[in-house]
Amino acid sequence: MKKKVVLAYSGGLDTTVIIPWLKENFDYETVAVCIDVGQEADWQAVKQRALDTGASSCFIADVKKEYVEDFIFPALKASAVYEDKYLLGTATARPLIAKTLVEYARKEGAVAIAHGATGKGNDQIRFDLGVMALAHDIEIIAPWRIWDIKSREEEIEYLEKRGIPVQVKRDDSYSRDDNLWHISHEGLELENLSNEPRFNTMLKMTVPPECAPDKPEYVELEFEKGVPVALNGSKMDGVTLIRALNEIGGANGVGICDLVENRVVGMKSRGVYETPGGSILYQAHAELEHVTLDRQTYSFKQLAGQKMAELIYGGLWFTPLREALSSFVDSTQKTVTGKVKLKLYKGSIIPAGVVSSYSLYNADIASFTTGELYDHADAKGFIRLYGLPVLVRAIMEKH
Repeated sequence: MKKKVVLAYSGGLDTTVIIPWLKENFDYETVAVCIDVGQEADWQAVKQRALDTGASSCFIADVKKEYVEDFIFPALKASAVYEDKYLLGTATARPLIAKTLVEYARKEGAVAIAHGATGKGNDQIRFDLGVMALAHDIEIIAPWRIWDIKSREEEIEYLEKRGIPVQVKRDDSYSRDDNLWHISHEGLELENLSNEPRFNTMLKMTVPPECAPDKPEYVELEFEKGVPVALNGSKMDGVTLIRALNEIGGANGVGICDLVENRVVGMKSRGVYETPGGSILYQAHAELEHVTLDRQTYSFKQLAGQKMAELIYGGLWFTPLREALSSFVDSTQKTVTGKVKLKLYKGSIIPAGVVSSYSLYNADIASFTTGELYDHADAKGFIRLYGLPVLVRAIMEKH
């Protein structure tokens, strides 16, 4: 009886090549696992493609609910953004994919897990570390680190020589990753930094901002303890809410990011990310935190959020530090409850009002009209004590 390898199968170019390659280079039975994190796919067609290409079996795992609740929302609550722009669309899904692959490997009695991440990218680290953390005894096979294929063009030739249908066109072979949260685009004209992205032909979820409606659209989001629970007055589960926001945000051209980022492996790379619904949620969540968190908590949480983003980006989800940071973040979210209104217009997201029963904003104090809670005369003594080091240094330098 042959040993089994579980392959993370998407139906895309890389994993379509990997099935015959595994058959030719390893004496393993290949079990394909399609992991549904909300990407647009005809799963039955993908499953048939895996079987036609040589997989002995193919499973479809619907993990969208778990993805939203256990991975996206923790990143959202942490305000985790990598290098000021990237909302971690690919990075948040990878630990869940690794976890699911391990679960199927255990069920099938597989001795190895294979994935299509390249030897230059971040995903190999995210997959490998996830498997190492959850199943250190299982072998990891990463063909891009082993085979002689050097480009997507060579992958296409590999399939053509074997009479396997090719799903991508040579002039539209962006390296893409999509899920419920985002779509990423890499390659082609993006590899020359002087080129403007071809948004008119590249984008899948979002219209170019200049093509968005001339009239703004308002959205209202309700949060409970940092988690979005309603859109425009209608209660929704996380998956439904994000999908609805993707439609609204995409139609208004919001959430497009063109980023030259620092990969974990040391090189810089350029990608265009579409995260329409996510961008709206991050903005709404930030507006609510501005009125519900005190200055010290907010300040420290910014540091925690940056560290959380670095951990997620670097594949370190299953670590004590990430878990500890999530516990800290959850403690800060106890009062992040309320409603936020935003105005969407041609790629921009503009705050349009926030209401919370936990708001720390007090109009009696903040108003220019003097009230009983604040005496202008108190400021003189406060400023003198606050600036005492400045005063002492000035006196010293004068002498």
